[in-house]
Amino acid sequence: MPSGFLFIHKPSGPTSYGVIHAIKKITGTKKIGHAGTLDPLAEGLLIVGVGREATKHLGDFLASDKEYIASIIFGGVSNTYDAEGIVVPTQPLPQPLSKTQLEETLKTFLGAQQQMPPIFSAKKIKGQKAYDLARQNKPVELAPVGIEIKELELLSYTWPIAQLRIRCSSGTYIRSIAHDLGQKLGAGAYLSGLIRTETKGIRLDQAVKIADLNTENWTQYLIPPR
Repeated sequence: MPSGFLFIHKPSGPTSYGVIHAIKKITGTKKIGHAGTLDPLAEGLLIVGVGREATKHLGDFLASDKEYIASIIFGGVSNTYDAEGIVVPTQPLPQPLSKTQLEETLKTFLGAQQQMPPIFSAKKIKGQKAYDLARQNKPVELAPVGIEIKELELLSYTWPIAQLRIRCSSGTYIRSIAHDLGQKLGAGAYLSGLIRTETKGIRLDQAVKIADLNTENWTQYLIPPR
C-alpha cells in the first residue's frame, strides 16, 4: 500500500474527522491522520497522512506556522467565539469603529503572547474535553497557552464585518483572536468564517477537493514523504 500525503481542501461543514473517515473509505487504508484540526465552520488546507510512513511525519506539519483568512463580525458575542454558537448582540456603539481604530488595535496582537483557548475546544481537563464540560454547563478552567502571531493584516473592513489575514504559530485559536479583538475594542466580536490558506509552505491552491477523489485516482495526488 502506497504511503504519502494528501493535501485536501476541506469544505465548510464536515468535521476534520469526517474528512479522514471519507479518505479511509476511498483509499482502503486504516492508518490515516491529519496535521491540525479545522472546526466544522472552517474550510481550507488539511494535510492528511496516508500509511504508516507518512503519519510518522505529520508532527512536522502540525508544529509549523499556519496562515488563515478570517472573517469577523462585530456587534455580538458568542459562547463558542464563532457563528456556530449562541450569539448575543452587544450594546450598540455610539458610532461604528473606524478603520484606523481597528488597524491600531490589531497591532497590539502581534508577537509572542499568552492566549486563552475557548471553553468550547478540545483542550483536555483531567481527561475530559473542555467542550464536553461546557455543553454540560460544568465549570471549565483552562490555562493560557503560549502562541505567536507573526503577521496580522486587515484585508477589508465595512462595519460590522472585517476580513483579516493571519500568520501564526501552531496552537493558535483564531476564534480567540476574534473574541479578544471585540473585547479590546468594546464592541464584541465573533468569527463568522475561516479559511486555512497555508501550512509549512504548502498553499491551498495545491490542495484537492474530496469530491474529486475516488478509489481509482487518489494515488495521483499522493505526495511521498521526504
